[in-house]
Amino acid sequence: MHFGLTEEQVAFQDSVRRFAETHLAKDALARAHDERFPWDVAKLMAENGLFGIMLPEEDGGQGGTLFDAVLAMEQIAYVCPRSADVLQAGNFGAFRTFAEYATPAQKEKYFGPLLRGETIAAVGMTEPDAGSALTDLKTTATKDGNGFRLNGGKVFTSNTEDANVFVVYCRFGPGVSGIGSVIVERGMEGFRLGQPSRYMNGETWCALYFDNVFIPPENVLLGEGGFRKQIAGFNVERCGNTTRALALGEYCFRQAKAHAEQRKQFGKALAEFQGLQWKFAEMRVALDAAQLLLYRAAVGAADGLPDAQQIAIAKYACNQAGWMAANEAMQVMGGTGYSQDLLIEYCVRKTRGWMIAGGSLEMMKNRIAEGVFGRSFPQRNPK
Repeated sequence: MHFGLTEEQVAFQDSVRRFAETHLAKDALARAHDERFPWDVAKLMAENGLFGIMLPEEDGGQGGTLFDAVLAMEQIAYVCPRSADVLQAGNFGAFRTFAEYATPAQKEKYFGPLLRGETIAAVGMTEPDAGSALTDLKTTATKDGNGFRLNGGKVFTSNTEDANVFVVYCRFGPGVSGIGSVIVERGMEGFRLGQPSRYMNGETWCALYFDNVFIPPENVLLGEGGFRKQIAGFNVERCGNTTRALALGEYCFRQAKAHAEQRKQFGKALAEFQGLQWKFAEMRVALDAAQLLLYRAAVGAADGLPDAQQIAIAKYACNQAGWMAANEAMQVMGGTGYSQDLLIEYCVRKTRGWMIAGGSLEMMKNRIAEGVFGRSFPQRNPK
């Protein structure tokens, strides 16, 4: 059991850090407060081999592991928190679901623009009456000739204003076994976006509406019976949420530490006050412990999919630690941390959202408990 990185991993980590410091540091604050998706960053990352890190080389990727992608995410977020979202789009999100389950023809059609940073893919999962209870979704794909007709809608889908491709969870038949997913492209007849809603993290998302959208057979990603595979693939996206939450907490910790060493009150540095020393001690323990859980999940996955129990534990720990560190850093830095002149308040808003997105903390605890007892605990009332 080794807790250090290999020479190769350290070299990769260093190269990503240099990339971030060279290209992303200067405009990190402005980027975080810009509503537009940073396409310039996406293209830079693509040109420097930071998209498709986990994809096999034959699919145009880098042939790396999930742990490689986690290491890259950390280094990007430590320098430019907003750019971590770009790395997420090019490695952890719908991209990974494509990589795992797409047909050769689907890969040939969609991978090129995604890997070049020319477009991004979004995942449409949540519905007004199907959030944590995802299997209650009502969006349907009904057989029509050799294809399907998609009807329904989705809410809380990130990147909706910028994505050109949407992986949409839908129902081909009754029950969990009837759930699968289809690929919807922007501009398809009957597909439209609702009015944008602005969220606490500064992003705007649109509802998705499907009115008899024809889905040709080549746009079916996972047909009837594909739900469990989709959720297994979603655990990689969950890993991206987990890593960003932890990394932004670490970013805030470092900023607050520097502030505490320089800022003086009552004639001495803030770091001299025991009350603040204890805050830093608590942050350090929480961040270190959460990182070990994240690394365990990522290393255990190798180049595959993370264990559902391990990533649930990691997400719960990292979401909590990231939020706590960001919030405490703001407290340490006072009005300076509360202002939009620094990225602390941005990180507070971002880390708070990840405690809901990608599986709420309450659902993570349910999943962890199922692992503890080795059985499921249905949330629905018995029929």
